Amino acid sequence: SKPLPKHSLHFKALICCLFVVVLFSESTSGQTDYDPSRPGYHPVDHACWKQGQKVPYLAVARTFEKIEEDSDLRVSVVFVSSYMLNDLLCCVYLCLNQLGPAYLGMELGVGETVLMKAVAQATGRQLDKIKAEAQEKGDLGLVAESSRSNQRMMFQPASLTAGGVFRKLKEIASMSGNSAMNKKIDIIKGLFVACRFSEARYIVRSLAGKLRIGLAEQSILSALSQAVCLTPSGQGFPPAVIDAGKGMSAESRRAWIEEKSLILKQTYCEMPNYDVLIPVLLKEGIDQLPNHCKLTPGVPLRPMLAHPTKGVSEVMKKFDEAAFTCEYKYDGERAQIHILESGEVRIFSRNQEDNTSKYPDIISRIPKVKKDSVVSCVLDSEAVAWDREKKQIQPFQVLTTRKRKDVDASEIKVQVCVYAFDLLYLNGESLVRQPLCRRRALLRESFSEVEGEFVFARSIDSDNTDTIAEFLEQSVRDSCEGLMVKTLEKDATYEIAKRSHNWLKLKKDYLEGVGDTVDLCVIGAYLGKGKRTGTYGGFLLACYDDENEEFQSVCKIGTGFKDEDLEQHYKFLKHLLPKPRAYYRVDQSAEPDVWLDAVQVWEVKCADLSLSPIYKAAMGMVDSVKGISLRFPRFLRIRDDKKPEDATTGAQVHPATLL
Repeated sequence: SKPLPKHSLHFKALICCLFVVVLFSESTSGQTDYDPSRPGYHPVDHACWKQGQKVPYLAVARTFEKIEEDSDLRVSVVFVSSYMLNDLLCCVYLCLNQLGPAYLGMELGVGETVLMKAVAQATGRQLDKIKAEAQEKGDLGLVAESSRSNQRMMFQPASLTAGGVFRKLKEIASMSGNSAMNKKIDIIKGLFVACRFSEARYIVRSLAGKLRIGLAEQSILSALSQAVCLTPSGQGFPPAVIDAGKGMSAESRRAWIEEKSLILKQTYCEMPNYDVLIPVLLKEGIDQLPNHCKLTPGVPLRPMLAHPTKGVSEVMKKFDEAAFTCEYKYDGERAQIHILESGEVRIFSRNQEDNTSKYPDIISRIPKVKKDSVVSCVLDSEAVAWDREKKQIQPFQVLTTRKRKDVDASEIKVQVCVYAFDLLYLNGESLVRQPLCRRRALLRESFSEVEGEFVFARSIDSDNTDTIAEFLEQSVRDSCEGLMVKTLEKDATYEIAKRSHNWLKLKKDYLEGVGDTVDLCVIGAYLGKGKRTGTYGGFLLACYDDENEEFQSVCKIGTGFKDEDLEQHYKFLKHLLPKPRAYYRVDQSAEPDVWLDAVQVWEVKCADLSLSPIYKAAMGMVDSVKGISLRFPRFLRIRDDKKPEDATTGAQVHPATLL
């Protein structure tokens, strides 16, 4: 396949070459020369392993290298071929830096100190030198790579394979007990000894929990769907069809792949388990996915997200004549409650984490609030801190003091009330294709309210501007963030694969002159002066461009911090980088004193927006050479429930008209 134009929005991943160049390979080219970004790359002729052989881990590492060197490759280059199940599945997980579905909570449990010890022992270097170099480079993966390349061996161990590395990572994650750490170090050492070239870099990063190449899951899904579309599975060798889109016009090809990609993304949102999806994808094809991979109680689906809006008038304009409802926007934690046919109750967060052990009190009250007719269901709700004596909502900060796991019901101090607002599955039937009015009616028919324990989200169905404005103000008085405004009938299905304009959020900040707070990622810091000496005095924040998969600078921030906040940030934000990531977009004049890994999201409030020649957010949307900047930004809180890729996008920062 030929390289595609830069920033071609539907072709987001160089990683596609890895997914689909797995089986049909009769190449004689060496692994050391493997270059998946070479011009005119052919998935059969230029692969570095033969038909039937396992995918070398070096092919994975080389692909990661190319993406890390040039972030544009993620959007500009696509390769297609064929694949076999075992290698494709493990390669997908390696690219995601996961060991299995997120909701299973499989974690490696390998700390930085343990990794340093393993690198030192495997390479014969002293631990203090490893530590010093890691501090200097800001990346233990690079230290491991350089340490390994300087080591000479009498006998070279067998080359690593993608499947073999993945199995070792899972083995490490499964270990527990007193001797587990030593066993983990032994396995890590064994991997290091067999590493070649950049393999050590990415193995260490995988063990540390962050690949640092700027590859988001949406790119993985795009690459996967595109690979299956262009090179259908089930072919013999050599594959008769390498590019099924050949001969199509560029526009037709793009539309075709986007349509198929949406099928995969929507299905994945309902069944986020590649162990289930990929076998069906390879055997039945992408069109059959919705028939075989369905929403299932016990498996968390992605939550539907809302689009920010700046006022009641904008709501009226966007919804025009469509019927809609306004609900309180509660300031708590998303709680997706699953009732299985066995009677078991499971609770998941917005990030698909299993919070069942965190909420034994919610689980105990489910039998008395559900009707006898409910055999199985999935309902969407918000768990909110509740003061039983005053019978009122408490701030989100109170909820964060609650223990995260293995909570004993008798020791609970922070009580919660569940505010249910949607029903997504009921007694064997998925409801996500049903309009909200139907889903809401079934919710109210299937459950009963209990004050302070389980309540339906307060709402009104009105298209009167004054009524909605008063309801917004009332929501603020009732300790809520504002309103969620949702279509009831037209275009009112539960859209998971994209942020929908059929759900709008109207937050309380609108009453104070700003349409919405924003969630931004920290990518740099400025050293403190005066009383802030010894900590960071300010930070460089960025929004996320989900089309080009890059973080775009949007403002410096130095206000809203308490002394303890600054101390906490200084201790946590210790992943220093020698230079910005390839996917950071920052003007030279705004460069921070230290670059940071994009690992934490902050909620920030501002007084205004302005065009800026320095900041890169939404550049090209309003002005060809200027981006949008936040004026007088103020830190509100850390958003632990959001990943860096969940940060506010440039398009969301961009207003219809600047304030």
